[in-house]
Amino acid sequence: MLNLFARGHVNRLTDPIGRGLIGRGINPDTVTIAGTLGAVAAAVLLLPSGWLVLGSVLVTLFVLTDLVDGAMARARGYGTPFGAVLDSTCDRMVDGAIFGALAWWALTAGAEPVAGAAALVALVGGQIVSYVKARAESVGLTAEGGLVERAERLILGLVGAFLSGIGVPYALSVALGVLAVGTVVTLGQRILAVRRSAHESSRA
Repeated sequence: MLNLFARGHVNRLTDPIGRGLIGRGINPDTVTIAGTLGAVAAAVLLLPSGWLVLGSVLVTLFVLTDLVDGAMARARGYGTPFGAVLDSTCDRMVDGAIFGALAWWALTAGAEPVAGAAALVALVGGQIVSYVKARAESVGLTAEGGLVERAERLILGLVGAFLSGIGVPYALSVALGVLAVGTVVTLGQRILAVRRSAHESSRA
């Protein structure tokens, strides 16, 4: 949902960075891989150990490179099929690391079973939401939009972790609970979007 409103503003911030990196001969795929490795490492090493503030901040910084590689592709004037697949694959890896790590902490040292269960729902549901779109597009259908897309998943998860880390009671449980419900709703929206697309395609 945020993509509909924030994309233009974000592009105005990231496009100069993308042009600068392309001008220095850096490949967008290199930035994608570096950001993924950093985000995954920060998530799995810090979040399960209870370093929620530092972990959420570092993961956020590395996740932001996902905006930069797109700006680099625009600055270069073209993207590549490999780059698109790599970017989507790395997104799934980062999402899995973040919500898997939050579930681990919540179910062990954090002693927050509700947050742990919600993190698992968000993890599995988020992967399925992304799969539905990819599978639909592979057969010529569309499955765009939804209440909670990747940006919202990351914001809710990382903000909840940060607030919990600074001592806000139940922050992670509430954030992940909202995220879990929103993810299930989004999955339903995606399925309905595919159904509509299929009906429109058959009529055409």
